Amino acid sequence: MANIVTFLTYRDRAEEAAKFYCSVFPDARITNTVPYPDIPPAPHPGAVMIVELDMLGQHYILLNGGEPFRFTDGISLAVECETQDEIDRYWSALTAGGGEPGPCGWLKDKFGVSWQVMPKQIAELVSRDPVRAKRVMDAVMKMGKLDLATLQRAAQGRAS
Repeated sequence: MANIVTFLTYRDRAEEAAKFYCSVFPDARITNTVPYPDIPPAPHPGAVMIVELDMLGQHYILLNGGEPFRFTDGISLAVECETQDEIDRYWSALTAGGGEPGPCGWLKDKFGVSWQVMPKQIAELVSRDPVRAKRVMDAVMKMGKLDLATLQRAAQGRAS
């Protein structure tokens, strides 16, 4: 049976990224590392070409693809969090060491990968009632890191 796997192409830091993600997500683990064959375009003997990673129940393949590869904001990895503590922890960890906070719960990690750190209940907060959805989205648009309590108050129509 076919499977869809997220495949991320780094210039040359796939192994470093995988180790970083293992430090951020408690259940993450590297499941396989494949070196480049000793033929061009191998950067040097023993260089890592592919790293396979399991993280939060998903399988990822990370590739060192060389100079032409860059990440864009057109795709992101979303971390659905149960609590504000989780939001705070993942936000801090993923922006550490050179990551960049962004608007509306978005950030870039130090490798340039875009992430969304958001409450698991965000879809519920912006569904059902367009007036409620507007209040919640207005609150989201004013934030960098999302604040769950503020979003819940906005959904209930209470001032922040």
